[in-house]
Amino acid sequence: MTAAFAGYSRHTVGLLLLLGVVFIWVDTRQTARKRSRSDDALDIQSTSIDPTPAINASSTQYHRDENIRNRSEEGTALVHPSMANGQAQSSNNDAALEKLTMRETVKLGVAFSILWFAANVTQNASLAYTSVASSSILCSTSGLFTLVIGYVASVEKFNTTRLTAVLASILGVYCIIKYGSHETSNMSMSHSWIGDFLALLSAALYGCYTILLKRQIGDESRLDAPLFFGVVGLANTLLLWPGFIILHFSGVETFQLPHSQSIWAMILVNAFIGTFLSDYLWLLAMLMTSPLVVTLGLSLTIPLSMAGDVLFKGFSVSFPYYVGALLVLGAFIGVNF
Repeated sequence: MTAAFAGYSRHTVGLLLLLGVVFIWVDTRQTARKRSRSDDALDIQSTSIDPTPAINASSTQYHRDENIRNRSEEGTALVHPSMANGQAQSSNNDAALEKLTMRETVKLGVAFSILWFAANVTQNASLAYTSVASSSILCSTSGLFTLVIGYVASVEKFNTTRLTAVLASILGVYCIIKYGSHETSNMSMSHSWIGDFLALLSAALYGCYTILLKRQIGDESRLDAPLFFGVVGLANTLLLWPGFIILHFSGVETFQLPHSQSIWAMILVNAFIGTFLSDYLWLLAMLMTSPLVVTLGLSLTIPLSMAGDVLFKGFSVSFPYYVGALLVLGAFIGVNF
C-alpha cells in the first residue's frame, strides 16, 4: 500500500512539474511575440521556443522503469510506465536502480542533442514553406508518433483509449488554430508539401528523442542532470557550430549579434527560464509520468496562449475554438487514467 501510494504521488508531482513547463512556455512565448512585432530577431527566438512541435518543443524519452524491467525479464506483459508508477514494487528492486555511468550519460547527451536540434530545425524550416497554422497542426501529431514509437520500443501501452486521446488532441489543436484568434488566422501563406513534410518530420523526431530518454533513463534518480545538460550544451557547441558558418556565408540566414540591451536581456532570460529551466522540469515530468502524458500535456500551451489573447487582447473566437480547447484538455485528462 505504501509503495502504491508513493507511485501515485510521484505521478502527481510529475503532472505539477509539467503544468509548470506549460505556464513557462506560454508566458515566455507571449513575451517574445510582443517583442517580435518590433524586432525580427526575437521573432526567430519566439519560434525556437514554440512548444507546439516539440513542441519543442522541443522533449520526452524512452525507458523501462522498475516495473517494466522486472516484468520483461520474467517474460510477462509490458505495463505502461504511468501505470507502473502506481503499482507496488519491492524494496529490493528499488534499491537495485543504479545511476547511469559517465560514458552512458555522454552517449545519451550527444544522441539527444542531435535529435533535439534536428527536430527544432525541421520545425522552424517548415515555416518557410507552409503556413504557421499548417505547421502547428502537423507538429501536434507528435503525440501519435510518441505513442507508436513508444509501443514499438516497449515503453508505451497501445490501446483504443490512448489512441482516441491522441486523435482528440490533434483534432482539438486543429479547431483551436482554425477558429482561434484573428492574429493566428491572418498568419498564413500558401501550403507546400515540403513544409508539411518538414513539420511531420519534426513531430517524428520529437517522438524519437522523447522515447530515447525515457527508455535509457527510466527513473530520474538514475540521471546526473548537471552532467547530462552539460554534455548536451557541449555537444551543441562542438558539433553544430559549423552550421553558423554555412548558413551565414550561403546567405540562408545571416548571423548578427543583438543590437540593443533589451534584446540581450530577453535572450538571456529566455535561455535560462524558457529553455534550461523548462527543459529540466520537462525532463523530470516525463520521467515521473510518461512520454505520451507529457506530449499531450504540452498541447495545453496552444489553448492557453490563445485564451490569453481572448481575455487580455480582446480577440474574438467562434464556438469550435471552445470545442477544440475542451478536446485538448479532455485528451490530456483521459491519457492519465
